[in-house]
Amino acid sequence: MIAPTEILVVDDEVGIRELLHEILEDEGFVVRLAENAGTARELRRKHNPSLVLLDIWMPDADGVTLLKEWKAAGLLTMPVVMLSGHATIETAVEATRIGAFDFLEKPIGLQKLLSTVQRALKVGQAKRASAINLADLGESQVINELRARLETLVNERRTALLTGEVGVGFIECARALHEPNTPWLVLESGQRLISSPLEILESARGGTLYCPEVAHLSRSEQRSLAFMLGKTGTYGVRIVCASSEPLGQLSGEGRFDPTLFALLSSCTVVIPPLRSRRSDLAGLIERCALAFSPDAPARLSPEVRQLLESAPWPGNLIQLQSVLSSLLLSNNDDITVDHLQAILGDLRDTSAPDRPALPPEFFELPLREAREAFERIYFENLLGRESSNMSRVADKAGLERTHLYRKLKQLNIRFPRRVPAE
Repeated sequence: MIAPTEILVVDDEVGIRELLHEILEDEGFVVRLAENAGTARELRRKHNPSLVLLDIWMPDADGVTLLKEWKAAGLLTMPVVMLSGHATIETAVEATRIGAFDFLEKPIGLQKLLSTVQRALKVGQAKRASAINLADLGESQVINELRARLETLVNERRTALLTGEVGVGFIECARALHEPNTPWLVLESGQRLISSPLEILESARGGTLYCPEVAHLSRSEQRSLAFMLGKTGTYGVRIVCASSEPLGQLSGEGRFDPTLFALLSSCTVVIPPLRSRRSDLAGLIERCALAFSPDAPARLSPEVRQLLESAPWPGNLIQLQSVLSSLLLSNNDDITVDHLQAILGDLRDTSAPDRPALPPEFFELPLREAREAFERIYFENLLGRESSNMSRVADKAGLERTHLYRKLKQLNIRFPRRVPAE
């Protein structure tokens, strides 16, 4: 069973929306409708459509502006066809330059509409098949290496095990391995593995079955999953499992089925935590903020951004998104460092202290370079643990404030320009 293709129609004219809905639904597409840019943003975020038909002239934000916004945030992952009844050639050229697939003038002819939709979907499917998009995780070298690892697996139907800390982006990587327009099934209840394993495989036939946190399954459920792994070829199903717990250790301690572990560990993908790729944080903060509204990033002052970028994020992406949600959905337009510190304090994971991660080549460096690398890791870690409170950082490091600022500048480590309240 192949999942139907979703098309998002964005137009402020109700007659146009209803007409396009009727035509495209008759062609077998799932059609979602948005009367303005705000609704379009929300539907784009929730459903990730295969194609967007986007009107240029709308009351809250014009289509070109929305197109630019999606492009800047890395969300232009589907073809977009612009619609307008009175646009200039310059507007059409600008939209195409930004990334629009094509441009249709109203009133839109039926054959012209359908041929353009088919061409756009074909191009979009080819792009999705040829490249994995991990923009939701970042653009650092570490993420590029992760993308390369996933791309080697995308054309195979082998089982994959995703490992890493809580919140690193399991679902995003699992989605990256999923073939578009095929069934996508998330295992919501481990009990179904025992009661109806073959029914699950049939539901996911030709597609992907995603099993989050397999360490939480009971031993009976684990054995049933191991049984299903031997049947995936018959059903053409790729099973992708995720675990934030060390399955090898659990297996050695008798707390995880050794047969299942042996099957899963043959194709393991490690997803790196945020603290090992801090260069991604600025872009991720911007991207998460834009998901709320176009003006959301402007509410984050340089001081707040600095604190966000230096925080330890033991909960990784999930914690970052939760903190930004708390900040940006508050009624306080003036977001302060004190406000952010209060939230970070509530969400900080105190169960295990952060340990500095030394680069793999650390012990091959000359002494001077190794010392500088260690000092950079030491101060970045200390700034994160103390929420960039410079008084506490100076106390913990045993340095005078002026010496501390001089050392941070020497190491090219950014720090707040004003002191957060004690």
